[in-house]
Amino acid sequence: QVIKCKAAVMWEANKPFSIEEVEVAPPKAHEVRIKILATGICRSDDHVVTGALVMPFPIILGHEAAGVVESVGEGVTSIKPGDKVIPLFVPQCGECSNCLNTKSNLCSKNDIGSGTGLMPDGTTRFTCKGKAIHHFIGTSTFTEYTVVHEFAVAKIDSAAPLEKVCLIGCGFSTGYGAAVQTAKVEQGSTCAVFGLGGVGLSVVMGCKAAGASRIIAVDINSDKFAKAKELGATDCVNPKDFKKPIHEVLIEMTGGHGVDYSFEVIGRTETMTAALACCQYNYGVSVIVGVPPAAQKITVDPMLLFTGRSWKGSVFGGWKSKDSVPKLVDDYMKKKFVLDPLITHTLPFTKINEGFDLLRTGK
Repeated sequence: QVIKCKAAVMWEANKPFSIEEVEVAPPKAHEVRIKILATGICRSDDHVVTGALVMPFPIILGHEAAGVVESVGEGVTSIKPGDKVIPLFVPQCGECSNCLNTKSNLCSKNDIGSGTGLMPDGTTRFTCKGKAIHHFIGTSTFTEYTVVHEFAVAKIDSAAPLEKVCLIGCGFSTGYGAAVQTAKVEQGSTCAVFGLGGVGLSVVMGCKAAGASRIIAVDINSDKFAKAKELGATDCVNPKDFKKPIHEVLIEMTGGHGVDYSFEVIGRTETMTAALACCQYNYGVSVIVGVPPAAQKITVDPMLLFTGRSWKGSVFGGWKSKDSVPKLVDDYMKKKFVLDPLITHTLPFTKINEGFDLLRTGK
């Protein structure tokens, strides 16, 4: 059966979301149709609105969510109707070279780099006003019902509170994993985190869980410092308070050494370069967590890397999604980490534009 439901459609860039009635086709072979019960708002969705992340329009955005399986297509064995699930914007097919390698997590079936906005078979499951609507990175969660491929969904504990664990679909896992998986922060180390949104705060939590002795939080919005400290930041720095470049401030704060690990969780080329420059010149590791803006290039002095620093990227915190998401939900249920401080507002779905206004104003 085709389901008619509400969705937030983005018809063109730099316009508000439009709440529309859409038709959601039944799942084809190896696909799953999910009733979305909670979805988070992430800066990566906004990057599509502004054109910093290039995707085809019209589109249904959203990629951080949790819901209940409504129906499954032919050949789906791992998941059944009624299961609680989290859609995965980084899939795990289990067959490609990245899935088979222990060092990698970015399954080759992902739609992040190519940005086709279609299901793996090259078609879409959404229509609105007679027009085909694109999917977003294989998830599209700003809708009451969505269809995802079986390799892009994880079954989770049926007792998990969906309005909280939806954050494990992106924000929390991305930040926490960047610290514990990608950087492999060590006990007693010094870390700097640029950007204190939900993902940046999750990096702070990851650094703390890994035993970092000093966690320097950097943001141009000082209103974010109280929460950063609550979650483990030892120092908070606002670059606007200094005349000199922020990397010099951080090197001075660490007695001339620089930090052991730095994380850029904003998605700006200037802060990516600053994060690299502030880490220890021989063994420092800098991790890019924020989505880089389209059509921008970085110019960097190669001496920064020649002396031994490592520059890394991290997508979805380095987790193999289908394996790790259920375990992260279990860890949350065992109170190994908190999610409540990351939830600032809870709004009805129809107020999605207000939600994005809150994101854009740093609230």
